[in-house]
Amino acid sequence: MKSTFIRLSTATTVFAALALTACGGGGGNPGTNRPGGSGNGTTTPPALGGTSGTLNVSLTDAPACGFDAVNVTISKVRVHQNASAADADAGWSEVVLAPPRKINLLNLTNGKLDPLGSTSVPSGRYNQVRLVLDPNTGAGLANTVTPTATKVETTLETPSAIQSGVKIASNFEVVAGQAYGLVLDFDACRSVITKAAGGYLLAPVVTVVPGAANGITGYVSTTFARDGVVVSAQQNGNVIGSTIADPATGAFSLSRLNPGAYDVVLVGSGHAAAVIGAVPVASTTGTTAVSTAAAPINMPASLMRTISGTVTLLPANATVMPFVKMMQTISGGKNVVIQARDTGTGGSYAINALPVAAPQYANYGASLPLTFGPVTPVQGLGGYRVDALATGYATKSVAVVDVAAGDKANVNLQLTP
Repeated sequence: MKSTFIRLSTATTVFAALALTACGGGGGNPGTNRPGGSGNGTTTPPALGGTSGTLNVSLTDAPACGFDAVNVTISKVRVHQNASAADADAGWSEVVLAPPRKINLLNLTNGKLDPLGSTSVPSGRYNQVRLVLDPNTGAGLANTVTPTATKVETTLETPSAIQSGVKIASNFEVVAGQAYGLVLDFDACRSVITKAAGGYLLAPVVTVVPGAANGITGYVSTTFARDGVVVSAQQNGNVIGSTIADPATGAFSLSRLNPGAYDVVLVGSGHAAAVIGAVPVASTTGTTAVSTAAAPINMPASLMRTISGTVTLLPANATVMPFVKMMQTISGGKNVVIQARDTGTGGSYAINALPVAAPQYANYGASLPLTFGPVTPVQGLGGYRVDALATGYATKSVAVVDVAAGDKANVNLQLTP
């Protein structure tokens, strides 16, 4: 997940949600009163008093759609106890990275974290985090992407609205005399937007995820993995976390999941999708295995299709980015996401790597290996439900889009409040 966010050099057509991790501490207004505020990743926290705790900052990510690299240059991470605190208000604590660090989010996968630094912060509950990025100046290579198709590092435009920091809603408590590890999940797939006129725009989607490395682990066959297998943990048709299987070993880890039951969905280019139902995550520290290296998951071959179209907003809103999900309904009315991503700046989308073959399904059981069998979706073989969502607008769907005979274009939706 999340967060670890991922290397998709072999998964050029596979889309899923991603993740990033970061946290910070210091104290006071920007640039002032920062106890232990050096965030070069090797900071030694100051001695704690009776009203202070330690905030440890790390970074993680999840799969990025069609990029070999997604680079962001981080200058600082700021935290505040007030969710509505403005940039210049007193009470900010921060970790400063000196010099700022350029990090490829796609190097963080399968639970890997990149420590950004530590600092002492006042004890209490924190309700706002801001991730501050360096602006693109000069050659414009502070924040960049390298598309798989071109292999050319390209500027990732950072709008002025986020130059004071990417604002992240949070709710965590630092206890006096104790350390707290804050992990932010930077969804690279949803955060990189292809502009209608060309180029790329950063629209960060960042969430706070549990710090403990619990979750779901497993293996897919290396034959399956080399085609770029995205693995996601889902609940009720929503992607909670995702990663990509290691192409060399087939190993995957969906880390930092809240306790509960998850549907695990595996999608790889050229293969049928696989779904494991109701995989339990019992605690914040334990892991659940769904397969082993000796008996990895493998899926049969499948033709792949593309669904494309536009999502428009009425009334129009240039600050809201629609999100599109390709869904299938399988055993027991279970809805799962096969592919999902934001639209481009013009509202257009094209989602490929959609299998025509029936998904393979297995109920989770502690006895491994699991037994998979084909299930025909409610939408029919090669059928998908297309959902379009946007903040402040009602979700709209196209109940069945059939790609069994070929790609489908002009699947257009209009969203209203």
